[in-house]
Amino acid sequence: MASAATGWGWNIAARSLQDAAETYNQEHDAEVSVEELGGDAWEQRFQTAVTSGEGAPDFSVVQNYDVTNYASIDGLTDLTARIDEAGIREDIVEGKWVTVNYDGSDYAIPWDIGPTGVFYKRDKYEEAGISVDSIETWDDFIEAGKQLPDDVAMINLPPQDMAQMWRMLFRQLGGQPFTEDGAVNIHSQESVSVAELIKKMSDAGITTRIETWSGGWFTSFAEGSLASLASAAWMDGTLRAELPDTSGNWGVYKLPAFEKGGTRASNRGGSNMAIPSQIEDEGVVNRAFDYCLWAMSTPEVQNKMLQDYGLFPSLTTAYESDVYDENLDFYGGQPVFRLFADVATEIEPYRYTTDTPEVQDAIETELGRMLDGKKSPQKAVESAAQTVADRTDRELA
Repeated sequence: MASAATGWGWNIAARSLQDAAETYNQEHDAEVSVEELGGDAWEQRFQTAVTSGEGAPDFSVVQNYDVTNYASIDGLTDLTARIDEAGIREDIVEGKWVTVNYDGSDYAIPWDIGPTGVFYKRDKYEEAGISVDSIETWDDFIEAGKQLPDDVAMINLPPQDMAQMWRMLFRQLGGQPFTEDGAVNIHSQESVSVAELIKKMSDAGITTRIETWSGGWFTSFAEGSLASLASAAWMDGTLRAELPDTSGNWGVYKLPAFEKGGTRASNRGGSNMAIPSQIEDEGVVNRAFDYCLWAMSTPEVQNKMLQDYGLFPSLTTAYESDVYDENLDFYGGQPVFRLFADVATEIEPYRYTTDTPEVQDAIETELGRMLDGKKSPQKAVESAAQTVADRTDRELA
């Protein structure tokens, strides 16, 4: 096994891996390092390296939907045998494995996931007399939103990010963008229900439309003109870093169900650890895999990443720690990590394909037209499905 291996990552993912590498190097007498890149810079450099066949890192963070893209062009190393030998399959959230699998083989080690929930401002809910215990369905959520003052929105419908909201809600209903035989399926009843819900929230007057991650978006939470945020566990790190003055004024509850008694779990986002196929030195591959396996399958390492950076593990053995039951000051003493751990075990698998970007683009466009009053919810998703079929030469389900 080689002594050194170099990896790439972005932002907090890279920083958490750097911290882990320091411990790993001390324990294994190794020289593993991780270079931090911006998200866009990583995408450009990694894509160039993989497609050109040179310049790739020894290992890298890879987002869920990118595993299929790069594996399909033989850009990643097949890790199936190594993963089987490591015996970690039963330790990972079941729904995560499909995101690292392409054509029957695993091309990455699962890392973090995005179990979902609704982050809410306690003061705004309390002032309006809203009890989170009374919000079981999305209809309950809409009715609660009507109790807020006119200058406070219950939820944001981001003008550039509606496809992400659609996918989160589509997954909540167990929807799949493509059937098992590859037909386009984003005009299914699940998709229609999601579009109808989004339109219903908009028509109820409980929404605003602010670009996600913008200064105005953060300000709306700081000043209290936006009361809720349906997102994923990793949002914890962002809120704590960007809005420290709001500490103690946040809470979290599970996504409302579409129908009473229905599922309240979904997933948004997540990443994995992969080894580019152009790394031919077996010793380097062994070191890269050994580090990635250690970092991804050691509960203490994963829980430190959670506490320090808000990266929620797919490693279920990590959930046994008391860390998940800690009452967090930022959330008014609520043990929110346990809530997310409960959601994580209920997440349904979701199939990503090389055409996932086409789905996102078409849904983004058509939901925008729906919210502008140009199309009904059903027509919007039907148009999106036809667009994807035309662009990909796939059949409609």
